[in-house]
Amino acid sequence: MADSELISTPFTAASTAAEVLRGLDLTGVRAIVTGSSSGIGIETARALTAAGAEVTLAVRNTAAGEAVAESIRDSTGGIRPRVAPLDLADTATVTRFAEAWRGPLHLLVNNAGVVTGGLERTRAGWEVQFATNHLGHFALAAGLHGALALGASDRAGSRIVAVSSTAHMRSGVDFDDLHFEHRGYDPQIAYAQSKTANSLFAVEATRRWAADGIVANAVNPGGVSTGLQRNFTPEQRQSLDAAEAAGVFTYKTVEQGAATSIVAAVWPPFGHSGGHYLDDAQEAYPVPNDADLAQHPHGVKEWALDPGLARRLWAVSADLLSV
Repeated sequence: MADSELISTPFTAASTAAEVLRGLDLTGVRAIVTGSSSGIGIETARALTAAGAEVTLAVRNTAAGEAVAESIRDSTGGIRPRVAPLDLADTATVTRFAEAWRGPLHLLVNNAGVVTGGLERTRAGWEVQFATNHLGHFALAAGLHGALALGASDRAGSRIVAVSSTAHMRSGVDFDDLHFEHRGYDPQIAYAQSKTANSLFAVEATRRWAADGIVANAVNPGGVSTGLQRNFTPEQRQSLDAAEAAGVFTYKTVEQGAATSIVAAVWPPFGHSGGHYLDDAQEAYPVPNDADLAQHPHGVKEWALDPGLARRLWAVSADLLSV
């Protein structure tokens, strides 16, 4: 894909979610934001609610979610999001959440994410970062497909936003050892694999579901200090500091970090075209898989957009989840 074909917007790394939504009326839009009890998820939900959307906070900790809902109501003039329990590492709760949903869904923001400092596994034996960041969101989207299709029919399209990361540039998906059963565990590589998977999901979801009016795009929110870093080991913190020093990223506020998710959620071209990866509110330029991260901090590696890999990941994920 040539740079001239990339989708551009008038927004920048300094833009905020509220600035992207300025002048837009989202009344009638029903949205779900996962991981919306902290960090970027709160601001994404707040901005959507302020623009008139009916937002559901899908969270593990419902008490924290209720507190956020109150805060959003106070800051938006009385609009209060709904709160619903969702643990992406527990497929049973994902199934319950999807089965409990009623009516159309117009926007699904797969924002939640986890970083571990060491190897952790779910009850199914899956590596936690891949299970939470990718498989849980995959199962959620699949379970809500009917609602998204219904939403697309009454608003000329529905959207999925998959929150990825610059970390995707560290690793593709290792189909021979998804859950680190044979190779040594590196939490940064595990996280990177899950973030590449988020992007590949957007590619294949769009291919499969565009005929239903559903498109999916992946976004990199940029460097934002949130609860995601709470489990970092000293080595992970040193790596993050080194990346910042090398110019790989500059810290943003949560309002700026949420902006790229909002661009994917509302900017018109992304309502009809999916499988893209956005960075700093623009569609990112593709780079070879051997490209250096420090030299291309705003690019997207080919392994994160490869249609063949996206189809393979979808098949593997569907088999693991029996969906």
